[in-house]
Amino acid sequence: MADLTTKYLGLNLKNPIIAASSGLTASLQDIKQLESNGAAAVVLKSLFEEEILLEAKEKIKEAEKDNFMYTELSETFDYIDLHVKEDKFDDYLKLVSDVKEKVLIPVIASVNCVTPYEWTEFTMNIEKAGADALELNIFLNPTDLSDKDFEQTHIDIIKKVIQQVSIPVSVKISPYYTKLGVLIKKISEAGVAGIVLFNRFYTPDIDLETMKIISANIYSTPVEQGNVLRWTGLMANKIECDLAASTGIHTSQDIIKQILVGANAVQLASVLYQKGIEHIPVLLKEIEVWMDKKGFQYINQFKGKVSQESSGDPASFERMQFMKFFSGIK
Repeated sequence: MADLTTKYLGLNLKNPIIAASSGLTASLQDIKQLESNGAAAVVLKSLFEEEILLEAKEKIKEAEKDNFMYTELSETFDYIDLHVKEDKFDDYLKLVSDVKEKVLIPVIASVNCVTPYEWTEFTMNIEKAGADALELNIFLNPTDLSDKDFEQTHIDIIKKVIQQVSIPVSVKISPYYTKLGVLIKKISEAGVAGIVLFNRFYTPDIDLETMKIISANIYSTPVEQGNVLRWTGLMANKIECDLAASTGIHTSQDIIKQILVGANAVQLASVLYQKGIEHIPVLLKEIEVWMDKKGFQYINQFKGKVSQESSGDPASFERMQFMKFFSGIK
């Protein structure tokens, strides 16, 4: 029988399937279900820095409206700001400790951050609460037209956190950077244990009846994994840290492909919403069947076998291949 064990962030996983940060990893009850159905690890639902900052601003507006803000009492702002943050932080730390008490699989905490300022002390408390690792989900708005150095902001956040914790730190990034390969390499050199490719952003649509903005494509689709496959294959063996594939991964074939190009593990969310948590054993069984058919006993026997460096056809991951196949289209 095929052995699906693998390693990610230095953690021993019973298989390569990790439940990604989502509403499915926001409660102890759901996480226990994920464990019982075979998930090898969970990334807790992210704590959003933007959400905390927005809530603090709203409460300050309410205080100003009710005449609770006075120029001679400027500490009112600091009190509201601190109170909101402490409430959110305490709730999150309780989730970490409760989950760690009740499940055996690795628990990866997740912080969605936009600045390097808020997270140093809080990440230390995440470690104290028992998290096995920490995922920094760094979101810097690609529509920001300022001259902010996005790449350097990533590095600043990462270095500040790594200085404070001893648990492994991974970073989840978007694909929207001018020199994505350079950024991935810089992040790996900053000392992270892993990089997750990629974030998936909210996509707007328009309801033609109401002529209002609505959400489109709530769930990912399999076609979205192509870019993840490309960049995982391009960067595997070129960086020192682990890679996890995320976005558009829906089938056992998708999982196998990501491992073939060099991923240590995959993160699933959309398919678990659509087919249920109980679909995990189906995926695992299909991976076992494929491995048995191909004569692989261990994941490491085919991990990275088709990465850019190992495939024997490096151009297949690059734009030149597009030109080769489609230059004749009229």
